[in-house]
Amino acid sequence: MRIVVALGGNALLRRGEPVEPEIQRRRLRPVAWAIAALAADHEVLLVHGNGPQVGLLAMESGADPAVSRPYPLGDLVAETQGLIGSWIQQALL
Repeated sequence: MRIVVALGGNALLRRGEPVEPEIQRRRLRPVAWAIAALAADHEVLLVHGNGPQVGLLAMESGADPAVSRPYPLGDLVAETQGLIGSWIQQALL
């Protein structure tokens, strides 16, 4: 059976929490165990959101005096997608 697992960005980082990578990575561990268990018997497709993460980068970029204009939103989306994807891979290993 093919199963789609959708992991929201808010599942990793909640409003008002410190923006620490370890908090988000810690939240991924039990998810990764559950996904690994599913993958033992099924084909799993994992997708994830990145709203809070990209929002934080956009605010930082907009407030950074070292850049002449904020990074484009699409670039920040790609950056956070790659970061969260990397964290998921590490948690699965």
